[in-house]
Amino acid sequence: MNWQDRITVDPKVLAGKPIVKGTRISVEFVIDLLGRGWTVADVLREYDHLSPEDVQACLAYASDVLKSERVYLVPTT
Repeated sequence: MNWQDRITVDPKVLAGKPIVKGTRISVEFVIDLLGRGWTVADVLREYDHLSPEDVQACLAYASDVLKSERVYLVPTT
């Protein structure tokens, strides 16, 4: 899945949050719905202008962002 085909960032839309192209629906919003237990079918039913590929692109984007995240442990004394 090449999420770049379906996800975009525009500073003029939702303060530059990543969104599904052609919508004002943020990747964060879609991931939050899934995290709250919504199924892909639930998301598609409520937001019928999204496609299964859009939801998959949101997941792929989130995966790439998390893969690039670095965690630094602070030693405790």
